[in-house]
Amino acid sequence: MKPLDNKKTKNLAYKTKKIIKKIISWAGLFFFALAAYMIYRQLAKYDLQDIKNALLSIPVRNLIYASIASFCGYVALSSYDFLALRYIKKKLSPWKWIFAGFIGFSVSNNAGHAIVSGGAIRYRLYTRWRVKAEQIVKMITFSGFTYLVACFFLIVIGYLITPDHAFGEGSMSKLTTGIIAFGSFVGLWLYLTASLYHKKPIMVKGIKFKIPKIRMALAQIFIGSIDILMASLVLYFTLIHFINIPFNTFIGAFIIAQILGVYSQVPGGLGVFELVFANIIPENENQAVLYGALIAYRIIYYLLPLIISGIALFSYETYLGYRQKEIKKQRKLEILKQKLAEKAQLVTEKAKVVGKKAKEIKNKVYLKKEQ
Repeated sequence: MKPLDNKKTKNLAYKTKKIIKKIISWAGLFFFALAAYMIYRQLAKYDLQDIKNALLSIPVRNLIYASIASFCGYVALSSYDFLALRYIKKKLSPWKWIFAGFIGFSVSNNAGHAIVSGGAIRYRLYTRWRVKAEQIVKMITFSGFTYLVACFFLIVIGYLITPDHAFGEGSMSKLTTGIIAFGSFVGLWLYLTASLYHKKPIMVKGIKFKIPKIRMALAQIFIGSIDILMASLVLYFTLIHFINIPFNTFIGAFIIAQILGVYSQVPGGLGVFELVFANIIPENENQAVLYGALIAYRIIYYLLPLIISGIALFSYETYLGYRQKEIKKQRKLEILKQKLAEKAQLVTEKAKVVGKKAKEIKNKVYLKKEQ
């Protein structure tokens, strides 16, 4: 009975594991739908006429510059996956990590909870490209640290170049911002120090994580910084036509707003941007301009990439479905050919036997005639 029980237990464990994998894989599509819903909620509070007026009031040249910056930003975001693949020492075709990175980040930017939403998309895609679940966990963790150390770096830079009034009124608000900046400096210093001197892997729930070497750590800071810088240019190009803000003032406020938006898990940083930028826009300027620029920013940086990734993901899923059907048809055809070949072989063998018997009978008849 024991071998039979062990077999049942193994079968049950296998089926359970298979079901969990399917749930995680399909969760990617759920988070894509959630991202679409969240961007709809972000834009639903604006009247369609307001959205139209906001876009039309921005010069076409600025919208083109903002779109180029958005494209470059998503290239930088996709490079997170490139670095993560190098970290786990796995080679994939460039189109695969660009595809996975673009879709993963376009979903997580809108749905929030980047590790869960973007991770589900990556799991669905990378498992099809023969990347193991443990390696995907390492990739997601590494990408999370890429963003984290870039945040540490940019918070320090943002704190140094941002005017005091952007941090809000009151000494408590400024003190809190100063503590966050100091904590970010310490976090960045610890990470870079560990990348230089800590060689032993860290074990977390049975998975070994190696601390990246200093070159990889610096690459993380660089790519993460480019990502946030490009995102800032999208908003800057939509806003600068209306309000003359020095870029050093703008970029500092944007960094703070972007990072606070991510840490708050509010999709698209909704409300956080308005709060931070309301402090740096001069009182004599029309605050409605900010909301118009933010509408354009959210459409260019959030909505359009989500639509493009939706079309790309749907096309890829359709292609895979068609390919699987063709493979099944091919397998059925091969099985049918094999069966026909086996039957033909049996018929041939029977024909040989019949021919042999006929020959023997013919010989016997001939011998009888001779006698």
